Amino acid sequence: MQRRAERDQGAQQAKRLHRVLVCAAAVPVMLIAAGCSSDSGSGGDSAGGGNGSASSGAGADSGASASAAPTVQAAAYNSLPDACGTLSKKTLKSLTPEASKGKKGTSEAGTRGSCSWSSLDNNGVKGSQFRWLNVSLLRFESDTSRGTGEAQAGKYYEQQVQDAQSVAGAKNTKSQAVAGTGDAATLVRYDLKKKEGAFKQQTVVARVENVVVTVDYNGAGLAGDKTPNADDLAKLAEKAAKEAVAAVSAANGEGGANPAPSAPASKAPSKSASPSPTASKSASTSASPSKSAAKTS
Repeated sequence: MQRRAERDQGAQQAKRLHRVLVCAAAVPVMLIAAGCSSDSGSGGDSAGGGNGSASSGAGADSGASASAAPTVQAAAYNSLPDACGTLSKKTLKSLTPEASKGKKGTSEAGTRGSCSWSSLDNNGVKGSQFRWLNVSLLRFESDTSRGTGEAQAGKYYEQQVQDAQSVAGAKNTKSQAVAGTGDAATLVRYDLKKKEGAFKQQTVVARVENVVVTVDYNGAGLAGDKTPNADDLAKLAEKAAKEAVAAVSAANGEGGANPAPSAPASKAPSKSASPSPTASKSASTSASPSKSAAKTS
């Protein structure tokens, strides 16, 4: 009995010792797991901090980009030809046969210019034939507040057409598109009665890139001479407009075997809404086909 008790007591002690050893072995495992968990969390915080920094950096870059000065596409054309040199001698002879030299209007090198020709074929008692021709050029530069030079030229082109269509006293006003002349072109024709006689007015407005070309051409039979054929005048005006547009392109290095003399190129892009402060005034005064045509006699 005593030995059995001793064996039972020994067995119980062995069990307790086994449990102690097992628990002792489990403690380092728990500590290691806790340490790993702590390290993982710390690493996560570090990674999270890194992501935060990256996000902050991206935000800073985005902010810097957003605060950068806005840009606009530069104008395609930087110069203009001499307005008086846009048409060939042959073309001038067909439109204004008795004209000598072109008369320069208000101009600004590389920005705007105009030239006019006046022809009077006097047939004595049989009357006379009068012709008047004017070529106007206006170039726009890109501006961050008003858009590209092309967009500005497009708006001015539309305004020029509207002006030509709304001349006071004009009769039988007609408009039609002109093919093969720049990026867009419109012919506006009408009859205008003046004290000197009945005038047949032809105005062609064309846009090529950031430049607007306006050709005013009219004719009249004076002192009893017959009134010129409007269709013939229209064809001549269209021919002049195509030639003037080609001269503008040639002055900027595009096409044309014999480019017209060009004015010095201006710097582009400019901050002005138009190439110069005076260009806007030109757009509403001397460059307007309706006003210049109406005043011509």
